[in-house]
Amino acid sequence: MAETQRAVTVEESRDLPSLLERLAEDLTSLLDQKLTLLKIEVKEDIDAYLRGSIAILAGAIVAAVGLALTNVALAFAISTLLASLHLSQAAKYALGFVITGLAYLVIGALVIIVAKNRLARIGLVPRRTVKELERDKEWLQKEI
Repeated sequence: MAETQRAVTVEESRDLPSLLERLAEDLTSLLDQKLTLLKIEVKEDIDAYLRGSIAILAGAIVAAVGLALTNVALAFAISTLLASLHLSQAAKYALGFVITGLAYLVIGALVIIVAKNRLARIGLVPRRTVKELERDKEWLQKEI
């Protein structure tokens, strides 16, 4: 009797519908595993980028504080260079800060102008795509 059941089970496992059903189950299981792996990898990547972004932000804050302190020191240094002027100490400090601010305005303007000129040379029009479209237009005109 056991041999008869075993023969029926082997025969059933070989028929096409059961093989297709097993294949579908295996495929579903494989896709679920791949999707789970993808979710885990994406989550790990997002976490890594988030940690990196926080570190960059912390570094930028520290650098901004350092830049601010350097600017103040530069303004005070300029005001001490103005010691020969017959102005009050507060006016010398103010003049030192104004000169420092103007220097940063000039430097910033130069950076903006250089960057603007570089961007103007690059252009926003995708040249290769436009060239391909022009070729297609010429080809269509020849064919028609």
